[in-house]
Amino acid sequence: MLAAVDHVQLAAPPGAEEALRAYYAGVLGMTEIPKPPVLARRGGCWFSAGAVQLHLGIDPDFRPAKKAHPGLRVTDIEAYATRLAARGAPVTWDTELPGHRRFYSEDPVGNRLEFLEPAPGV
Repeated sequence: MLAAVDHVQLAAPPGAEEALRAYYAGVLGMTEIPKPPVLARRGGCWFSAGAVQLHLGIDPDFRPAKKAHPGLRVTDIEAYATRLAARGAPVTWDTELPGHRRFYSEDPVGNRLEFLEPAPGV
């Protein structure tokens, strides 16, 4: 029986770790978590925010995820969008999900990320 999502993994090109750290820690405000030594040799980096974990794995044949994406629930979505935009991340609002406010952004290697918050009264 499924109990929870443990993490979401996104791909990144070789050598992207510093840009990923700047974005996921510096822009999104996540905390980098150490990879087990046997996995750290593969490159990439892992991040967490509360119970949310995103793993960025290195793929030599990397292509950014433009449709597939994690949907990350946030609080105070306006302030969070302002935070991202102020740090140079793209923010594209979308109004098509009933009962939610949401926007999309991209990490520095082009992976799509969705940020959403239930609309007041939902």
